[in-house]
Amino acid sequence: MSGGSFTDAGALAAALDRGVERSLVAVEAAMRHSAQALVQDVRQRASGRPGPRVITGRYRASWSSEVHRAGRVVVGDVGTSAPQGRRLEFGFVGVDSLGRHYSQRPYPHLGPAVDQAGSRLVQDLGRAVEGAL
Repeated sequence: MSGGSFTDAGALAAALDRGVERSLVAVEAAMRHSAQALVQDVRQRASGRPGPRVITGRYRASWSSEVHRAGRVVVGDVGTSAPQGRRLEFGFVGVDSLGRHYSQRPYPHLGPAVDQAGSRLVQDLGRAVEGAL
């Protein structure tokens, strides 16, 4: 190998494998950063109108992110374990399991944050791969 050209297929395959591994490490780091930024944006949007009002702060604190890598697949999960998450995001009209009647309007905070984060994530992942190669 000289000057970036390859005459041996094995050397080329090894170089490509190294590039893939460097790219995956960079993508995983970019995904962790982007997922945490999304959590912060959701928490900000869940801090009063037009989102849900803050009463105790536990709902905001319940939002978290995890990034998983399985082989060549990197997945970022952002979510909450709080039971009121779906109701706050989408609203609720009807009777709950305790027999209480509700007509609660939605306070979208996850959807708008995801919409805004999408293009930023694509750019971050692209820069990560370019920097790794």
